[in-house]
This record gives sequence, structure tokens and C-alpha cells, in this order.
Amino acid sequence: MIRLLISSIWLCAALTVSAAHAAPGAHGPNGEHLDAPGATASGATTRPVIEANTESFELVGTLQDSEFSVLVDRYVTNEPVTTGTLEVELGALKAQGKLNADIGSFSFTEPKLLAALRQPGDHALVFTLLTGNDTDLIEGKLHVAQGGGAHGHWYASPVVKIGAVVLVVLFVMVMAWRLRRRRTVR
Repeated sequence: MIRLLISSIWLCAALTVSAAHAAPGAHGPNGEHLDAPGATASGATTRPVIEANTESFELVGTLQDSEFSVLVDRYVTNEPVTTGTLEVELGALKAQGKLNADIGSFSFTEPKLLAALRQPGDHALVFTLLTGNDTDLIEGKLHVAQGGGAHGHWYASPVVKIGAVVLVVLFVMVMAWRLRRRRTVR
């Protein structure tokens, strides 16, 4: 009977530890949500991302710590846009992006724009792209989650961990009480 009690304790402890560290859903090696919108298979980013396109162009923007970085390419060929200008509007705020021509990236570092984009909520952005003979307006929404985009899991809460420990202790106490009761009945 003692072997059964000890086996039960070890089994309970093993299940509690593995359940506390297991993460439900599709997660990458660094804990990022692979099935979440805007998540990538290789990047471990929890930064706010915007994806938008028109018939001619597509863009992907990421809100970084010191800049709002926007990659622009041609929609049909996926060729990066390496010439031209990109302007972004957020309400009354307007900012001109600095072109990094080798990769087709535009960098926005305007402090007022960055401060407004970091506020939690959905931000409707309008991009004006001018490249040679092409001009395009690209609209999209940047979603910034409460707390800067970081996410937590319910099982990571200290309350849940304490509750799991309490349940294990209660289980061990009940098993010990049942074992003691059986011995006194005989």
C-alpha cells in the first residue's frame, strides 16, 4: 500500500510539473504563437505588425523600439521597392520615411508618430507611395495590444501555480488519510 501511495505522489508531481511547463496551441521554439495573425514561422516577435496591400504593392510594417520599419514590394513580382518615397498618415500626424534602398525598407523615426503608434488599440494608417511613374495609397490597421504586444498564458499566473501545489498537497493528504484509515480498520 505504501508503494501505491509513493507511486501516486510521484505520478502527481510529474503531471503537475509537466502541465505547468506545457504550452497549449502552436508555439515556436521561443514561445511565439505560430497560429496568430501576423506571426512568422521563424521570427520570435511579439511586436505590433501591419500587413496591407493593393493591386500593385504590398507592405509589412513592424513597430520596433526606436523606429517603425516598413518593407514595401511589388504585389505581383514580390520585387522590393528600392526607389521613391513613402509617407504615413495617422490622423493628423504625417511622417516621411527614410529609404533603405538595398532592401526596400522605409524607416519612420518621428517621435510623435512613434508615441502615438505605441498607444494600445487599433491604428488606421494610410501610406502614400510614390515610385517613378507609380503612385499608390495603401491603407491598413496596426493593432497594438495592451502591455506593448506581449502576451501571457493563464497557466503562468502565480495564482495557478499556487493552486496546483495546494491540489497536490491535498491529494497527498487524502491518500495518506485513506491509507491510515485502512490500517486501523484491519
